[in-house]
Amino acid sequence: MAHSVDGAFASAGFKLKTVHIRGASATAQADILKASGLYLDQPTLGMDLAGVRQRVQGVGWVKDVQVVRMLPDTVLISVQERPALAVWQNQGRMKVIDAEGRVINEADPARFPQLPLVVGQGADQAAGLILPAVASRPRLRDRLEALVRVDDRRWDLRLKDGSLIQLPAIDEESALIQLDQLDQRQRILDMGFARIDLRDPEMVAVRPRDAALPGQPAANGA
Repeated sequence: MAHSVDGAFASAGFKLKTVHIRGASATAQADILKASGLYLDQPTLGMDLAGVRQRVQGVGWVKDVQVVRMLPDTVLISVQERPALAVWQNQGRMKVIDAEGRVINEADPARFPQLPLVVGQGADQAAGLILPAVASRPRLRDRLEALVRVDDRRWDLRLKDGSLIQLPAIDEESALIQLDQLDQRQRILDMGFARIDLRDPEMVAVRPRDAALPGQPAANGA
């Protein structure tokens, strides 16, 4: 009986012609539409809106979603999207993550070369805290190749020129401020050191590329 009623209303024009997706990027829209399970000429009155919402909610791009039927022939899918934050590399696999460390399974990492690369176990969960601090420092950000999580405690910043900046496990922001001050005074990021060690808050140690001995003091404090 339900099918016959749906068919009668569909014959009267109550069948799906348009799906509007609001709040989603062009990249995410195709995944959302596919997950919705909606199809052309589907009867709109008998449509399971709760089921549509549940399926769309399972898309990695989607943080929250509302589904509204607009008679006679339209469905509106309004989403709150999870913006892509970084590409996470771990155990040889690369995935796109959001600011909460959630994997966006539908996102192809190869299509996001502009995103920063974070590497290692725990890097997905910790990236949301360190990346805004790095992004606010253009001289550092533009030189960055990857952020490497060490023992799931702290970060090494690997630069495009091969330099390594070692951050402490506690109070990363103070270490980055210290690096800012050194860069303003001495342009330390342009010097091509093999390593800049910021793990000791009382001393910054550097290692030239051709040095065979442990790092040498560069400055006491900031």
